[in-house]
Amino acid sequence: MYSDSHLKRSWVEVDLRQIIDNYKIYKRNVKSCKIMAVVKADAYGHGSVQIANALQLEGVSLFAVSNIEEAIELRTSGIKGEILILGYTPTECAEKLVKNNITQTLLDESYARMMADKGIKAQFAIDTGMNRIGLDADNPEYCEEIIRKYSEQYELNGIFTHLCVSDTDSEECKCFTKQQIEKFEDIAKRVENLKLPYVHCMNSAGGLFYSTKSNIGGIARLGIILYGLKPDYTNELPDGIKPALKWKSVIAMLKKIHVGETIGYGRTYIAEHDMKIATVPTGYADGYRRELSNTGRVEINGSVAPIVGRVCMDQIMIDVTGIDANCGDEVTLIGDFYTADDIAQDIGTIGYEIVCGISKRVPRIYK
Repeated sequence: MYSDSHLKRSWVEVDLRQIIDNYKIYKRNVKSCKIMAVVKADAYGHGSVQIANALQLEGVSLFAVSNIEEAIELRTSGIKGEILILGYTPTECAEKLVKNNITQTLLDESYARMMADKGIKAQFAIDTGMNRIGLDADNPEYCEEIIRKYSEQYELNGIFTHLCVSDTDSEECKCFTKQQIEKFEDIAKRVENLKLPYVHCMNSAGGLFYSTKSNIGGIARLGIILYGLKPDYTNELPDGIKPALKWKSVIAMLKKIHVGETIGYGRTYIAEHDMKIATVPTGYADGYRRELSNTGRVEINGSVAPIVGRVCMDQIMIDVTGIDANCGDEVTLIGDFYTADDIAQDIGTIGYEIVCGISKRVPRIYK
């Protein structure tokens, strides 16, 4: 897999048992009878092939990805179930879609026209208010007309929409989400005689908070919660759902510095007292965010150590003054003490971006 030298620089540990536990707990907490596992973006940085194979063994047969490359990777790795591409595929790839038995999202009427009569399995996206892709649900008669028209030119097996604020608890967002669901239900009922097997509007948060409010489809697309992270930092997840990923590195060097000395690029940290500093061989080229300069923290031997100075391309420096720390000791960058959601909250982004941003040069190890 990887040499020990790679593993002892910077690596990610993924707990497949926790992934399965998260899936089972989520499934118990939603009304939907089927789960579509969203494994796009390399399963949000966790490893799509390994995650999909583990879920397939648990009986999951519906998967969603972003693009044709991700879909083919799953299919050639032994994933047998339905694989839905949620986004755009170039028209010249139509033959690959058919050959690999992959379902393509139809983005709008124009795209459906370009991809028609090629023997493709497909689902129509319905735009209920996100204004990203899909037929405009504010014109349900038009949506019905187009869906019926192209059901004769595709192996059409579903329709879906995306709830854009189902993770937000404000009254305004609750009202908007309910309106989205109602618009989608209207279109689903208009074409119900087509007997499309995959009709779905629930994402991770939607399934958790709104599955009792809709009888349409019985499918939830399980994305970020599968990996133990929150759609929104304020969300409360069911007991037992936990992050499945830990990111680790090691201490490469220890150094004593004196009061008044500076650390790192730009000399942004000035020592206010004598300190012991450790260098850790992970940086922003590995996906460790530069915004964590002088802000983030890591864990060493049960103690928390702050980052001092700017995050470098390949290294960070941490303050280990008063900590029992030695060269070669393991350093936890993301873990129970400081999750991807916590990091995201500190730097003004979302947990999705933190885990998706861990680069390919950081090997994933599966437990």
